Amino acid sequence: MAKFKIEHDREGCISCGACAAVCPENWEMASDGKSKCLKTDLEILGCNETAASGCPVNVIHIKDLKTGKRLY
Repeated sequence: MAKFKIEHDREGCISCGACAAVCPENWEMASDGKSKCLKTDLEILGCNETAASGCPVNVIHIKDLKTGKRLY
């Protein structure tokens, strides 16, 4: 069962590739140049936390499903 949910504001993505660089297991650059999250429901954050905190335009948000609080 998922413990975390990634919410990605793809429209606001500036195509910098930071998320895909630090977390290639779950982020890739799509053909339109913007990042794409491969899996939004997670049991373990792993490198997704680094992807969210390193996003220069803050379009990657992680929600703790147990508490309902947004971590990023």
